[in-house]
Amino acid sequence: MQTTLTDSAEVAADFLNSGGVVAFPTETVYGLGAGICHPEAIRKVFRAKGRPGDNPLIVHIYNLEQLADVAAEINGNARVLIERFFPGPLTLVLKKNPLVPDSVTAGLESVGVRCPANLVAREFLSYCSCPVAAPSANLSGLPSATSWESVYEDLNGKIDCVLRGKPSAIGLESTIVECSGSVPILLRAGAITLEQLQAVLPEIRVHVITDAEEAPKSPGLKYPHYAPKASILFCSPNESVLIEPSSAYIGLSEPPEGVSLFRICLNLEEYGRELFSFFRHCDAQGIKVIYCELPANCGLGRAIRDRLLRASGRH
Repeated sequence: MQTTLTDSAEVAADFLNSGGVVAFPTETVYGLGAGICHPEAIRKVFRAKGRPGDNPLIVHIYNLEQLADVAAEINGNARVLIERFFPGPLTLVLKKNPLVPDSVTAGLESVGVRCPANLVAREFLSYCSCPVAAPSANLSGLPSATSWESVYEDLNGKIDCVLRGKPSAIGLESTIVECSGSVPILLRAGAITLEQLQAVLPEIRVHVITDAEEAPKSPGLKYPHYAPKASILFCSPNESVLIEPSSAYIGLSEPPEGVSLFRICLNLEEYGRELFSFFRHCDAQGIKVIYCELPANCGLGRAIRDRLLRASGRH
């Protein structure tokens, strides 16, 4: 298969509307899209990524009118979050419309829905003939792609088209909140923080993953994610670290002495935006160990911490 590169949202949508698989930019990470009205294309997404079939996909919509095509019920909690945070980096898990294929939801009776804010994504979705199911546009388990170049590196020859856009402004996958029940539950941390959610829904709870949980309620809960080829180790500011050969560092503080490559981020926003691209750069440079500063478990630090722990295999 020859993967087409294009800057045209309309051309990219033509591929998708014909049953193709298209990577496209969003403000979080790049997505790998198939129309929910094309079951074979959805299967192609799983094959291209090497993604387990029991890992559900998020459905992307252009506007709120499309919600009825995806969700069977939108309760009061969901309406509050939609009014406050749509369009944006938030996914809501809702009771699904029976017309949504089971392959999208991994057989669950709920579905994740999001309305991106990225203008290129919105233009692309506006040309698509149905809502678009899309996980991150990378090989499963590797760091998510935050640039079209990273998508092309992973998936050239495996998908039909890459819609080129700017690097992702946030760099971390969307916040996911389950709203299919009476109590909203934060399933995955992201740029919409727990504190922001609590400001509009004080009753929201944080999901605790257990070993007995077999069917993940959303992406990012069951399988290893975000991992570079290098080993991930954690270090604290001013901590004395015995540096491994061929090592790198990313964080907010000064790096340990002796690392071959480092990136000091000015704030948590930059840390989140640069994390996955730095992991990929380290892999390209043959780095064996990446030392990472582990942020406090609050605000955006909660999301960065989650990705770091998963990348290290400790979550």
